[in-house]
Amino acid sequence: MIRTTLLTAAALAVLAGPALAQSTDAAAEARVQRILRTTPVIDGHNDLPWALREGFGNDPHAVDLTVNLDASTVLHTDIPRLRAGGVGGQFWSVYVPASLSPPDAAVATFEQIDTVKRIVAAHPDVFELATTAADIERIQRRGKIASLIGMEGGYSIDDSLGLLREFHASGARYITLTHSRTTSWADSATDAPKWGGLNPFGEDVVREMNRLGMMVDLSHVSEETMLDAMRVSDAPVIFSHSSARAVTGHARNVPDTVLRLMPEDGGLVMVTFVPSFVSEAARLWGLEATAEVEALVPRPADNAAIELAMKDWFDTHPQPHATIADVVAHIQHVRDVAGIDHVGLGGDFDGVGALPEGITGVDAYPRILAALMADGWSEADIRKLAGENILRVMRAVETVAASKAGARPSLARLTAETAPE
Repeated sequence: MIRTTLLTAAALAVLAGPALAQSTDAAAEARVQRILRTTPVIDGHNDLPWALREGFGNDPHAVDLTVNLDASTVLHTDIPRLRAGGVGGQFWSVYVPASLSPPDAAVATFEQIDTVKRIVAAHPDVFELATTAADIERIQRRGKIASLIGMEGGYSIDDSLGLLREFHASGARYITLTHSRTTSWADSATDAPKWGGLNPFGEDVVREMNRLGMMVDLSHVSEETMLDAMRVSDAPVIFSHSSARAVTGHARNVPDTVLRLMPEDGGLVMVTFVPSFVSEAARLWGLEATAEVEALVPRPADNAAIELAMKDWFDTHPQPHATIADVVAHIQHVRDVAGIDHVGLGGDFDGVGALPEGITGVDAYPRILAALMADGWSEADIRKLAGENILRVMRAVETVAASKAGARPSLARLTAETAPE
């Protein structure tokens, strides 16, 4: 009944003309803003630390985050837009490239953790570090944005559970098991498989993460790795920034076979906004462009050479644009297959070069949530999506860790039988 009524209202607004449609949108966004005042968005993945490293000498003071940077297109993230977006909790990604050697990746990841802490220190009236669900709620009550740390790429532990424990001690509360490349213990979604999922040491990594209270993040991993990690883990898993493969056939997205396991696992898929992950047309265009580059451009080549060689192709093959409607379709699909308790938000802002139309930065959440409400979502549904679901998962992970408080740290090592050739 509610869904039919809201859909009819939205359709009537469009038929009545732009003025009424805009007023309806404004009313829906105002309603969402009221919800977010008590249940703020907790986003699973933002690459601002890497954007600072690449563009600003890793210095949070080198760009003024206190002003709206939308017009400058410098960053997707700043404090005014975080406030406008109703963001009250942010997992800052401490990504470093998979092309780095594991020892270099470990150093760079610790540097990125330091960057997060310096962002917080630069704006202590806005941000505060959090490591638990209770921390998030306490910080939100103070009107601040809870800042958490998420590692992106298991290669950063350099096959050492001792390093894993040091990352946890430094504040990291999830690890994405792989990035774009298969590691010495886990298969990536976008690289040739080597282990058929997790090898035995990879299983030990998951178990030690359970003991510590670190969330196992399965964005970027192969389907076999997803299934292995869910089998081994005693705690719910997350996908910090992935969408639905049945809607857009990208290997980075979550297949329905895994979505159907979410209720049993208790985990969470935090839907991302990357155009090629949410739009099938954008995904196919990207594949065509990549094939054309490989055919036309001799290697090695820099970006300028590629752009020059590809100019005519780009002129005749305009890039399709993803939209908010595409994002909404993914959120809805995850809900339909996994259930309302297993869907969240992980925008990947400042980690991508383009965003869907209607999304220019972290202020977009009320527009996305208003579109869902127009499609029949209740206030209770919006609260679960925005923040309640990830808080539930964090508490479950913390409970599992508490149950293992008496267990000794694992001394497992990568053995000759499972070491890379």
